[in-house]
Amino acid sequence: MEGQLAHIGAGLAAIGSGAAAIGVGNVAGNYLSGALRNPSAAASQTATLFIGIAFAEALGIFSFLVALLLMFAV
Repeated sequence: MEGQLAHIGAGLAAIGSGAAAIGVGNVAGNYLSGALRNPSAAASQTATLFIGIAFAEALGIFSFLVALLLMFAV
């Protein structure tokens, strides 16, 4: 029974990977929206874009690690 619950928990933790994909889409979409409104400021916001994408991807990596730990370590 405990093994089955660990797999259910790992599946729930893996939802964070989908949330990371949604987050990256939001970051890129908002950057493009702002760049189309003000093209002269787009070049200075590129670093902020990459930082936002990195934070969103970190959420996906952490949720993947939690899912792996729940499946194989618990």
